[in-house]
Amino acid sequence: MSEKVWIAGGGVISGIGLDLRANIAAFRDMQPGMTAMQYLHSAHRNTFPVAEVKADNDTLADMARMPENTSRTALLSIIAAREAWKSSGLADISQYRVGFVSANTVGGMDKTEDFFQTFLTNPSGGRLQQVVLHECGAVTELVADAMGIRDHISTISTACSSAANALMYGSRLIRNNIVDVVIAGGTDALTRFTLNGFNTLMILDQQPCRPFDDTRTGLNLGEGAGYVVLVSDRLIAQIQPWARLSGFANANDAYHQTASSPDGTGNYLAMKGALHMAGLQPAEIDYINLHGTGTANNDVSEGIAIERLFAPHFPAMSSTKSFTGHTLGASGGIEAVYAALSLKEGIIYPNARFEHQMKELPFAPVTTFSTGNDLHHVMSNSFGFGGNCSSLVFSKE
Repeated sequence: MSEKVWIAGGGVISGIGLDLRANIAAFRDMQPGMTAMQYLHSAHRNTFPVAEVKADNDTLADMARMPENTSRTALLSIIAAREAWKSSGLADISQYRVGFVSANTVGGMDKTEDFFQTFLTNPSGGRLQQVVLHECGAVTELVADAMGIRDHISTISTACSSAANALMYGSRLIRNNIVDVVIAGGTDALTRFTLNGFNTLMILDQQPCRPFDDTRTGLNLGEGAGYVVLVSDRLIAQIQPWARLSGFANANDAYHQTASSPDGTGNYLAMKGALHMAGLQPAEIDYINLHGTGTANNDVSEGIAIERLFAPHFPAMSSTKSFTGHTLGASGGIEAVYAALSLKEGIIYPNARFEHQMKELPFAPVTTFSTGNDLHHVMSNSFGFGGNCSSLVFSKE
């Protein structure tokens, strides 16, 4: 269980780019992905901005080399997973014992919604192909089959911490010698169900979101997928590692179904546990990719936990959700790729639209993009509904 687990590569598709390099260019150029809905058909199209992936399903199917009736969730997944594998330099996937641990929260609901719209009008209508991939695990299995992964396949669905938990589980698979390599992360597509649900909770912003700003009024939903390739220490000679997954922890404050505890108990325990596993002191963290949704509850809760753990010396921090929107089950995977790449290239990401210091907190996020920073340890936070809180620590060596 003492074996080190390395990040050999990563892939991302999101509302700010169709691959990882396009994502980084959007950060550099300060180009967030929030726009009016173009591909999701909703009564709220002109009310709530979202960070959609800028491609229709036909285009995504061509990119993924998959049938056009494949769910958008699966298309996003396979595009990012293939990019991650290609970036790892591991070549033929059949040469290794490979696992696929993928998170999502909506499964193939984007197709199911279309089916029921027709079915409710005419019970003999609707295309049954649109419901075949409804459940979350079906999406994972489809992508694993397309990539030729046979050794271990798992789906994780723990709300917004899902993909971070996928990395934890993938690391344990490697450390217990069940597989040598794991593609781990998550995917989620926008659906009307998701949009309407968050609207019912009254936590959607009608303007581009402002995480950790005192004037914040809610989050913007996004979609996408992000995966890292976790590699056993035994294969270190075959890769050029981006970073090491040195610590992680999951905690649950069991405070509320859809809210974090006001004092950030779960957030604090997750960050503290990840630091303990990594053998680090708080002062050794150089950058935190915040969960940072932009809701009143989340930002206060996360901020109080950070103050409790890191004061008086705070690392650089920012919420990349100010660019990608909240991609739900995909967010921990997308942000894990960003975190690992930040160590590889010394990147600190900007927090868009921050202008007003939160009165409850003694720190403020970074607002400019920079490279060449001397980073040794980076933390990524993913805090989900039901108090399911996860933190990951990535280290340079």
